[in-house]
Amino acid sequence: MTDLLAFLQELPPGLLYTLIAVLAALENVFPLVPADTTVALGAFLAGRGTLHAGVVFGLTWSANVAGGAGVYWLGRRYGRAFFTRPTGRRLLPAPVLAHIEAQYRRHGAYGIFLSRLLPVWRAVVPPFAGVAGLSAPRALVPLALASGLWYGTLTYGVATLGTNLDAVLGWLARVNGVLAGAGVLGLLALATWIWRRLRR
Repeated sequence: MTDLLAFLQELPPGLLYTLIAVLAALENVFPLVPADTTVALGAFLAGRGTLHAGVVFGLTWSANVAGGAGVYWLGRRYGRAFFTRPTGRRLLPAPVLAHIEAQYRRHGAYGIFLSRLLPVWRAVVPPFAGVAGLSAPRALVPLALASGLWYGTLTYGVATLGTNLDAVLGWLARVNGVLAGAGVLGLLALATWIWRRLRR
């Protein structure tokens, strides 16, 4: 890990900032993009004076919210039409889609906020908020608040407390593992509940 750190410290700050912003935005499209690890590395470098923690956070937050807003808009603009076609109906039958839309309308803001804190759910939440027809403020305000809370805490914590990169990345992997486990359990509970409702 020291070799990676030495390599990153030799790169121009502008390139590092760009990489952080791009990966934070892409997390909304490709859930397996290692945005958290990239931000943690950026915050670690900020703690060593290579980057600025405020810029790392600002770029991460704005890019992540912009990416979320982009997929929300795509879901709102094209999602309903896609799910009325044969391929879309096979992926998500009409009763399931109607149920998801009802849950978004019922639990929208706080559901989006909590879901955006879970790694597994982050990329799924914004497009389906768009498909469900949630207004932009109702969908994007909680998205922005959750993103700010998560990345602000991550950036501040690593930049101020992180002195051992391996320990920081190990801690981040454990936290994300717990959050991912919670997300999977939530997904299983939701799938079971939807299945039972559809059988009635």
